[in-house]
Amino acid sequence: MWNETVELFRAKMPLRKHRCRFKSYEHCFTAAEAVDWLHELLRCSQNFGPEVTRKQTVQLLKKFLKNHVIEDIKGKWGEEDFEDNRHLYRFPPSSPLKPYPKKPPNQKDVIKFPEWNDLPPGTSQENIPVRPVVMNSEMWYKRHSIAIGEVPACRLVHRRQLTEANVEEIWKSMTLSYLQKILGLDSLEEVLDVKLVNSKFIIHNVYSVSKQGVVILDDKSKELPHWVLSAMKCLANWPNCSDLKQPMYLGFEKDVFKTIADYYGHLKEPLLTFHLFDAFVSVLGLLQKEKVAVEAFQICCLLLPPENRRKLQLLMRMMARICLNKEMPPLCDGFGTRTLMVQTFSRCILCSKDEVDLDELLAARLVTFLMDNYQEILKVPLALQTSIEERVAHLRRVQFQKSYPEVYQERFPTPESAALLFPEKPKPKPQLLMWALKKPFQPFQRTRSFRM
Repeated sequence: MWNETVELFRAKMPLRKHRCRFKSYEHCFTAAEAVDWLHELLRCSQNFGPEVTRKQTVQLLKKFLKNHVIEDIKGKWGEEDFEDNRHLYRFPPSSPLKPYPKKPPNQKDVIKFPEWNDLPPGTSQENIPVRPVVMNSEMWYKRHSIAIGEVPACRLVHRRQLTEANVEEIWKSMTLSYLQKILGLDSLEEVLDVKLVNSKFIIHNVYSVSKQGVVILDDKSKELPHWVLSAMKCLANWPNCSDLKQPMYLGFEKDVFKTIADYYGHLKEPLLTFHLFDAFVSVLGLLQKEKVAVEAFQICCLLLPPENRRKLQLLMRMMARICLNKEMPPLCDGFGTRTLMVQTFSRCILCSKDEVDLDELLAARLVTFLMDNYQEILKVPLALQTSIEERVAHLRRVQFQKSYPEVYQERFPTPESAALLFPEKPKPKPQLLMWALKKPFQPFQRTRSFRM
């Protein structure tokens, strides 16, 4: 997106002759002209959308000046001292496009599923305890037959129980494999560190939810403070605030909104976490395929810590309700309600630990899409859940079959044994209906007597 924006800006930005301090400069533009043109370009772009503000456009042009996409008429660049004024700028002879990351050829990082016969860590075929065998003629004959090749040697199979750790590993591996397939990547190493993905978070986000689908926390100390939750309920249900006990005053809703914004603005880490920044940004390239993008966001949100997912669910629901509430007074004089929501909370939802080009614009685009589709995105993907549950049930059934074959055969008979236990009953013959005996209606036929 950086390269595409730079190429469009260099190719289509109008250039003309300007005068500055009694001197003329060809093929240049003022800072204000660049802001006007680039702002309109970003607003019409599918990658960013109409929520982009003029202030964000100025921030992007500062990055352009720092990275030598533009320079002033004296050739100076490298600092972010760009301002929305009449100062003159021009394009350098060469365009500093960023190189695309190269992938190693013919290498695919396939998510490894836990195997049934995998040994637990620290065990091997060599250190399995074996009971000493008393040697006799029969035992000597068996060993001699194996030695000369008459009977193949038996391999000791270590039977594993399907533990809780196995189930967690299945959830993690299948979830990451599903995400990799949706993103169309050869490896997830490009967007996240697989080792940092916590399988317990995924399982908690799937099963520990309320009737409304909001995550329920086991550790109440990680819950939103009561005063923040009350303030969010107040604005979400405005003007019907059931929790409100204090009398309202003119501008009361603005102070409540500022309280919520201050709390989320002082979080130590964005709700989507620094670790998952690249994963969420990679999904932005799928926004033209809305259904695929929603599915990818569903998987990414399952990887969040439960407390982050809960805070995100409550925040997005409040933002959406405020934007749809026609009775809500303006919360800011300079912005519309929807733009205010995006600009206020985008950075506390998504930002990078290090400075990244297009950081603010990408966050605003993502939050806009979240607001429009938050009900679907913050749902548990049913197809993934069903697939994993069927996988776990299958492994448990196989484990039970290997451990108790006779009981398994009784409970789950084969088609042959089921036919013996439950012989097929003869089907009753269909009753003969009375109307079938009657002759069908025959049309009237003329005879010779009528023609005489």
